Amino acid sequence: MEIVVSGASGLIGSAIVSNLTAAGHRVARLVRTQPGAGSGDIHWDPEKAYVDTTQLGGKSAVVHLAGETIAQRWTPAAKRRIHFSRMRGTQLLSEALRQLSPPPEVLVSASAIGYYGNRADEVLREDSGPGKGFLADVCRDWEAATEPASRAGIRAVHLRTGIVLSDQGGALAKMLPPFRMGAGGVIGSGRQYMSWIALDDLIAAIGHIIQTPSIQGAVNAVAPRPVTNREFTKTLGKVLSRPTIAPLPSFAVRLMFGEMGDALLLASQRVEPARLKVSGFSFRFPELEAVLRQAIGR
Repeated sequence: MEIVVSGASGLIGSAIVSNLTAAGHRVARLVRTQPGAGSGDIHWDPEKAYVDTTQLGGKSAVVHLAGETIAQRWTPAAKRRIHFSRMRGTQLLSEALRQLSPPPEVLVSASAIGYYGNRADEVLREDSGPGKGFLADVCRDWEAATEPASRAGIRAVHLRTGIVLSDQGGALAKMLPPFRMGAGGVIGSGRQYMSWIALDDLIAAIGHIIQTPSIQGAVNAVAPRPVTNREFTKTLGKVLSRPTIAPLPSFAVRLMFGEMGDALLLASQRVEPARLKVSGFSFRFPELEAVLRQAIGR
């Protein structure tokens, strides 16, 4: 297959490009700089509303991962950048795909479990309604922006990703230094649910989605057993053989990170990968301790 990937330089994007290439697929990256001759990359510039549609034709699938990082303090300016990059970038790409003849068969577009907001211990499946707050609003608009592609008959999939676990980057890489020094501990009450997924399983899930025509709409990209922050903390401490007695109180989270800390560190999302399970997807790492040991090499 010929597959286009945006956000190809990030943790997930670089892994999916490597995986698809190793599997024998031809991969073209969407890049913001002018690509070199013969690179196979495709130029786009969301801020200027430009996509080189001449190079998009004939592709089988598009994996859209690009967007401003959410892991930053949410100033008014940062919020505008986050919302614009996700909503406008997705809309621009969807409009470009709609113009192709024939269009690609599938668009796998990133979203996040932030769609559900803070829901305590409620079990959340793909048919659960959206939550409240900035991140939930962004996710809702982000997913709606694929509508032009859907109208063109493209199978649009919204990949609601949880916390991606890898020692190469993301949340786990940021957690490891303090935990290795014995300075890790529960965040807030520790009762909030963390819905996570191993990077290897996320990459495999994307490949599975591309190859499975029956999958469309929202897909929860999380492992089958979410854990509370307290359980996550204990498990990581066990794997590292370090104490976990340095809690981070809720007031400190809000002081350090503001609204972003509330949404990413204190909010509870107990998410089930219902559609992946029904479709026959098999998780390599369904249990937290196993993926932590694999990522850390213990």
